[in-house]
Amino acid sequence: MLEIIYEDDVLIAINKPHGLFVHRTKLDKEATEFAIQLLRDMIGQRVYPAHRLDRKTAGVLLFTKDQASQSLMNAMFRNKEVHKTYLAIVRGYTDDAGTIDYPLISEKGTEQDAITHYKTLSRGEIQVSSGKFPTSRYSLVEVNPETGRMHQIRRHMSHIFHPIIADRPHGCNKQNRFFLQQFEMDTMMLHASEVRFIHPISGKALHIQANIHDEFTRMLQTLNLLTLKQV
Repeated sequence: MLEIIYEDDVLIAINKPHGLFVHRTKLDKEATEFAIQLLRDMIGQRVYPAHRLDRKTAGVLLFTKDQASQSLMNAMFRNKEVHKTYLAIVRGYTDDAGTIDYPLISEKGTEQDAITHYKTLSRGEIQVSSGKFPTSRYSLVEVNPETGRMHQIRRHMSHIFHPIIADRPHGCNKQNRFFLQQFEMDTMMLHASEVRFIHPISGKALHIQANIHDEFTRMLQTLNLLTLKQV
């Protein structure tokens, strides 16, 4: 069962778990479950995705209940009228805050402007070596993408040498192996925590939030990072 975190006559949002595709895709022809179909079966009506989340990313996933509303929400996302906030656990100690302004190459080979803002919520250190140092350091960051390029947050955090834990292929393979061997953990630590926007029909301000999943909580505790209730 999917966790529904918001619903009205026009919109419905779920807290998508890690590992679930939004819809059927050529990326994995063997996948049998998709968010759009599971939600449709749960509520007994068709739904239309207002945006996308990677399979590996958990958190707020917004749908509409009709195609006209889908067009409105799609336009709002394109026009940067939806404020998105993510949480990520990354390797190393990040700066207190920063902006990553670094163009990315699209699937079609064209260069696209890409801007990501972030701030550090917590830093943690464990007394276990994952490389040449006797301890290992990590950060919990809040991320606000200004643009919406494919895998933008993942690629931008890797670009500043703070890859997201368990990110493949943009992360650090050595670090990912360490987490698998040390903690039996291979879930990418990226969570879409909230969206804010003006409702396309009612005109009311909406703030939809999704709680982190259990594996994210376990890593916060394991890596001596603040729990989200303390942030």
